[in-house]
Amino acid sequence: MSDGRRWRQLRAGVSLMVVALGLTVAFNIAGLPSAALFGGLVAGLVYALGLTTPIRVPSSAGTAAQAVLGVTVGALVDVETLRAVGENWPVVLLVTVATLALSVATGLVLQLQRGISPVTGVFAMIAGGASGITAMARDLGADDRMVAVLQYLRVLLIVVLMPVVAATVYGASAGAGTALAPPAPQGPGWPADLLFTAACAVVGLVVARLARVPVASLLGPMLAAAVAVLAGISDGATVPDALANAAFLVIGLQVGVSFTRSSLRLIGRAMPLALVLILALIVACAGLGVLLSEVAGVSPLVGYLATTPGGLYAVLATATDSGADAVFVLAVQVLRLFVMLLGAPLIAAWLRADRA
Repeated sequence: MSDGRRWRQLRAGVSLMVVALGLTVAFNIAGLPSAALFGGLVAGLVYALGLTTPIRVPSSAGTAAQAVLGVTVGALVDVETLRAVGENWPVVLLVTVATLALSVATGLVLQLQRGISPVTGVFAMIAGGASGITAMARDLGADDRMVAVLQYLRVLLIVVLMPVVAATVYGASAGAGTALAPPAPQGPGWPADLLFTAACAVVGLVVARLARVPVASLLGPMLAAAVAVLAGISDGATVPDALANAAFLVIGLQVGVSFTRSSLRLIGRAMPLALVLILALIVACAGLGVLLSEVAGVSPLVGYLATTPGGLYAVLATATDSGADAVFVLAVQVLRLFVMLLGAPLIAAWLRADRA
């Protein structure tokens, strides 16, 4: 590569990062979920469509971002999460499997749209774990651009609709749970957080690759972090917010810079059908929430929040603010998140084999 071309790529890369960081700040102020991922996605998309200097995210940066994301997800699990399910685990498992089945069904309908493969359709509709599904989509043969757009379209719809539905249908009152919210636990500090993240990422990645686990860079660290937390050796450590946001930014950029005008046209053609399917999935999951409420003996609001297909942090905020059982909601949401991410490689393999 000539010095002139290397210099142009360096300038383009720096400019892209500045724009991505600016958009992240703006999206964060606007209250968008996963603002860093959105910032990277939009910045990369604009760059890919508007400029001529080619650029790509180094594969090592993508691997590191997946590992950090994996540790972030794995650290959500704790003993209290599992204990909250308790004797209700059969119905929680039933609801989780039913959600996965609904995701696959709607994804197979979406692939009827010309140009969308079965793997892409199903991954775009998988309910939960939007960032993780987006990060692993390309590795498992899906179009990560379509997956990212439709996954976060669903998250946006949930974030917008959930407070309205919670208040009008389930009678949730804002501020009702403020006094009941437990104080945020104090972690061991950022040096321990960094050590925890690095150790889980390295150990998980190495073990997963030796075991030939699909998408080892994400699933390996995720399982390593979960084991560390459940074994009590994490001492409350988690992924530092800045590092997690950097990982989201890299994943967004990785997807964004791969956009083309033809891929945008395909997404545009698929959008009407996708929107109908997403809304149908949201309604169907609310129906599963009714089942969970009846069998587990929790309130209808808790059942609804626990089965909402995405928007984990917005769901927890609504649960805490309304006085709902946030621990139970978190337990069901996190268990479903693990099932979706661990099941994604198996689903992709089944769809590819079925198509062969």
